[in-house]
Order: sequence, then C-alpha cells, then structure tokens
Amino acid sequence: MVQLQILNYILSTKSISILVDNGITKDYFTEYPDEYDFILEHNDNYKQVPDMETFVGKFPDFEPIEVTESERYLVDTIREEHLYSQSVPVIKKAAELLKGDANEASRYLQSELVNLTPNYTTPAVDIIKNRNRVDIFRDKAEHKDEWFIPTGFPELDDIIFGWQCGEEFGVIFARTGQGKSWILVKMMQHAWQIGKNVGYVSPEMSADKIGYRFDTLNHNFSNKSLVRGDQNDISLDDYNKYMDELSEHKNKFLVSTPMDFNKQITVSKLRVYAKVNKLDILAIDGITYMTDERYKRGDNKTTTLTNISEDLFALSSELKIPILVVVQSNREGVQDKESSDTPALESIRDSDGISHNATKVISLRQKQESLIMEVKKNRDGTIGDKLTYLWDIDKGEFQWIPSDSDSAPRERKDERKTEIKKEYKEKKKVVF
Repeated sequence: MVQLQILNYILSTKSISILVDNGITKDYFTEYPDEYDFILEHNDNYKQVPDMETFVGKFPDFEPIEVTESERYLVDTIREEHLYSQSVPVIKKAAELLKGDANEASRYLQSELVNLTPNYTTPAVDIIKNRNRVDIFRDKAEHKDEWFIPTGFPELDDIIFGWQCGEEFGVIFARTGQGKSWILVKMMQHAWQIGKNVGYVSPEMSADKIGYRFDTLNHNFSNKSLVRGDQNDISLDDYNKYMDELSEHKNKFLVSTPMDFNKQITVSKLRVYAKVNKLDILAIDGITYMTDERYKRGDNKTTTLTNISEDLFALSSELKIPILVVVQSNREGVQDKESSDTPALESIRDSDGISHNATKVISLRQKQESLIMEVKKNRDGTIGDKLTYLWDIDKGEFQWIPSDSDSAPRERKDERKTEIKKEYKEKKKVVF
C-alpha cells in the first residue's frame, strides 16, 4: 500500500524529492517497477513529473488516491517494508542451514547482515549557510497577522505574543469546573472574529451548546437565557437578527463531536479535517478523548497521551497552524479554596509528556468572581506571569485587573487603572 501512496504523493506534489532526498530506489517498488521507471524517465526528459492524466493514460489500472500521511511516515514505512522483504529469504535460508550445521548457518547470517543494514538518513539543515530564517524574520516583521493569532486577551498576548502559526502546541489546564472550555471557546471566538477559519472538536458538548457559549462571548447574550430559552432577556427577533449578521461572514467556526469522527478522534483524521476545511487554528476540548494511533499492547495512559501530544505538535508543524488542547489537572492541583495559586505543571493528569511537548501552557484557577490565568510554560519567552480577570460568566465579559505579578507593559497597566477608576466613579453616581 505504501508504494502506491508514494507514487500518488509524487504525482500530486509534482516532485521526486521524496525519492532523491531519502535514497529510495527502484528496489523499493517491487509492485510498481514500471511506474517508478516511467516517472523518473519523464522527469529526466522533460524536467517535471508527469501529470495524473498522462500517467493514468500510460497505466490505466493505476489507482489514484488522496495521500494524507506525512512524508516522514511514507519514507519510514517503505524502508521498513523493504528491509522486511530483504530479511525474509535470509532468515528462511538460515533456518534451513541451522537444521544441518549451526556453524554454517551462523557464518551465513554474519555475511548477510551487512546487506540488511537499515537505510536511514538523518535530515539536517546547515544553519551556517542556510538563510531561510532571514526570510522568515522579514516575513514575520512585515506580515505579523499571518504568523501569529491573538489569544483574545491582549494582556496575555503581551507575554506570549499570541499563538504561532506552526510549531505551536498550546495547553490549557485546570481542575474540573474551573472554566477551561469557556476560555478555549473565548480564544477560538476571537480567532474567528479576526477572520480565521476555526475548527473546534467538542467531545462533551454538542455544537449547539458550544454555539450558545460563542454567542455569549461574541455578543454578550446571557448564556443562562440562551440555554433555558428565556425570552425575557433575549427576544427571538434580536437573536434572529444577530444570526443573520453572523451568516454574512465568510470564515467558518466548525464544531465537531466524536460521532463526526466515527467515535475515534485520531491525528490522521484531524489532519484531513484541517486540510479539507482549510483551518487556520484547531482546538480540541479534551486530549484524553483522542485515540493513540501508535498504541501497542501494554501501553499505559501516560504513554498514550505522550504519543498523542508528540503527534499533535508534529501536525502543527506540518500544517503550519496552532493546535490547542484542554487538559485536566489531578486532585493534587490546588485544593485550597482561598489560594490564588494555579495548578503546577506536575499536576497535569496522566502525563508529564503533554507538558514536555507543549510550547505554551496556561494554567487556570477560579476564585469567587475572578479568573486567575498563569503562564506555566512559554518556549519562546518568560514564565510565571499571573493575570487576574473579573469574569461575568453569564455575559461572557472579562475585565483585567493589573497587578505586580504580570509583565504587561506599564502603559497598558496605567491605562487600565485609569479605566477602573472611571468605572468606579460612574458606579458611585448611580442613584439606587
């Protein structure tokens, strides 16, 4: 199957670099030797890979398929298959020799082992001569909005600079009932608001429930009234008018549940999901609901979640989009109700591999009417900053309270303190 996948991959990408860069020769294509020769000869003669129509015209029985696997997976798999096909006849002959003379069998194996060495090359970039990072630096400076997606919390963006488009595996974690899903929806709502295509995988709530939270955060509708169908606070006419205005936007906010993935949310399925829908950012409201495609018998939960987190980071790098997940902390993560501490990295439930693979980790804690948000990991910046917000959950409103425990710019702090004083004075003017 992988031979067919690689041939289709070459035809779709219009490049034979997967063969040249990895030393993959005709010997690897035992099922398609003529097809392999045709592609290389066409590329040599015409300086390009044949298009699919030309190729199928030459090989009418060839099966065109969509290839969603990564190049690294295809290379590793065909190498393994090639090594297997080489090893089988050697092992069989050694077994026959072993019946008559163990010494002869041993000598035969030793002579053949040289030919069974795995053909692995290690990709590398010479950072002394390669100038790609200069081009990236220039592009980031000139097109920041194409490289970073704001979180929806300006003060948090001052610290982590938003979500990077690629090589970004962000984690939001807290004890149960602390508002993790709300914050994830808030961040995705802001990404949608600035024109991004959003994908949101919701294992626990329906698309309608997520939609109500979106409406609360986007338009400050009472979430309680939306969920209960209470028209005393929200008229049906106003809600219909709001929905008409939403439908005028061209970008998407897609919500999917496990049923949409045939009850198994895997990284491979998410890859197709993101590509088909041209997502700019992907959120998964619970990494523990995902299925590990690398699972082996005997693997525990920690190994499974580590594998999934590694694969999600790799997917972010491949697709060049941020991927965010929600994780629950264990029971040891902050139990004192009066404490303003947020859960520590060590309290991530079932796996420290998640925090190891994460590029940014935000820990949450509710304390009465306030939400405390702490940067526990920031691969490209400082950690330990703690932001405090007054949070009206029903209306979806957040008011930042500046403090000495965050490193937001002094100008922003002074501006916010002035706003707070003004709001306080306005409240005092109200006659009850």
